[in-house]
Amino acid sequence: MISGTTWVPRGFAAEFPTQYEIDDSELDRISKLAQLRLDDALEDLEDAQANEEGEDIDDEDGIEETFMVDVAADKDMREEVKSGEPKTRDVEIDDDLKEYNLENYDAEPATEDGSLSMFSKINSLAYYKSADEDPYIVLPKSKDGQPIDDIDEEEREELQILDTDSLLLVTKTEDNLSHMEVYVYEETEANLYVHHDILLPSFPLCVEWLDVRIGRTRTADNQQGNFAAIGTFEPTIEIWNLDVIDEMYPDAVLGNTSNDTEVIPDKAPKVKSNKKGKKKKAKNVSQEQKANDKYHVDAVLALSANRLHRNLLASGSADKTVKLWDLSTLTCARSYSFHDDKVCSLAWHPEEGGVLLTGSYDRTVVASDMRLPDTQYRRWGVDTDVEAAKWDIHDTNYFYVSTEGGRVYYFDARNAPSSPEKVRPLWTLQAHDSEVSTFDVNMHIKGLIATGSTDQQVKLWNISNSGPSMITSRDMGVGKVFSVSWLPDKESAQTLAVGGSNGVVQVWDTKTNAAVRMAADDEDIEDEDEEEA
Repeated sequence: MISGTTWVPRGFAAEFPTQYEIDDSELDRISKLAQLRLDDALEDLEDAQANEEGEDIDDEDGIEETFMVDVAADKDMREEVKSGEPKTRDVEIDDDLKEYNLENYDAEPATEDGSLSMFSKINSLAYYKSADEDPYIVLPKSKDGQPIDDIDEEEREELQILDTDSLLLVTKTEDNLSHMEVYVYEETEANLYVHHDILLPSFPLCVEWLDVRIGRTRTADNQQGNFAAIGTFEPTIEIWNLDVIDEMYPDAVLGNTSNDTEVIPDKAPKVKSNKKGKKKKAKNVSQEQKANDKYHVDAVLALSANRLHRNLLASGSADKTVKLWDLSTLTCARSYSFHDDKVCSLAWHPEEGGVLLTGSYDRTVVASDMRLPDTQYRRWGVDTDVEAAKWDIHDTNYFYVSTEGGRVYYFDARNAPSSPEKVRPLWTLQAHDSEVSTFDVNMHIKGLIATGSTDQQVKLWNISNSGPSMITSRDMGVGKVFSVSWLPDKESAQTLAVGGSNGVVQVWDTKTNAAVRMAADDEDIEDEDEEEA
């Protein structure tokens, strides 16, 4: 299934992403991490043996023997990775296979004079120390006179991202394997393909694009970045560099890591040992710890990057708290407890950089100035659990809320009720027959919003002064719809990405619909009138 999608505006991605390379220090760090996992496995084995005391000893010995074979194989593998040379192993061959002499399968038979039959006249072949000396080989050369590798050049061109290309980030889980796919969308060709992907440690729940460099990579002269923050069922937030391919670890992790590792901006886990020299076994954080002001202790359900104060990232969690992260120091700046249940939606105010909108399963929405204590906020109530909440970009005094009951509410942020139950929205729309799991407000076309639901329908709505009216409805073939996202570039504002339970992402060019084209034309006329005024 696809749990989340978000676009990267054009011009932020590197034209030629760099290839991640493993150096000696990285290999050493990986081997230490492998040793930690090996120690974990041995400790688990000891615990299992202690718990099964009194059972059949033969069975226990068999388990230990099998496990120790796996441990030995794992040690051999780590030695090979560290040394760069394969280790010779004694392989036992089944009696039925001995007659085929597989050990000498690749050996060349010798002739009567002792020379190899196939290469007996190899000495008569001419060879040259370099291709430049061989008169029969002509390699293309670059401007500086160096030969060009055709294969490397072809791979480089395949990885190239043009200024006209748009990137689409898609978090996906398939066969218990979670990863984020980075798609390239070529609008002129209506072509969508996977550029590269990133493996994730747990089921992804939300993804947010970051336009600023993080941690130690952030400098006064070079602040623009291209990163993705990902929330999962783990209580931490991983941040990945989208301009690097085949990375093994995130550039940073926000939150509390295990007792054995701490994450720093330049390529994460360093091994730490306790006083006794034996690794302390990690515990289930969400069960053993309570909510605190430093990090989340349960799944991260929502993320929102502040586009005005670009070093700020907000996160909402199943631990009922909202955390404010400073991306320059990679630490939690503040923690808030606005809600009595899981926080599932976040949205920064487009104009007031300190105001954050939060939605929760406690059936309320809160608007709060994050510079004030967490006891000062405004609250609105709805009939069922909140699914998503967003500001109206074209009139920031208002905001939308979608719910599990299939409704969309439109509230005036200036009209704060004395009690959430007494709130009266400006209008209420029964948009779908089941929960409105996602919706998005078009940044460039006023009044155009898209809603997606578990009823497998995507609907486009025109919001006018008289209220909402449906433009069109469509089954995109993605199953239950979990994510809809408008492309943020103005020249392609009518392009919509849709993902759902079938694990398929679709890009819908909505301007093929006459009503959508009419709404866009009306918006262009209004923009021209404003410019003339």
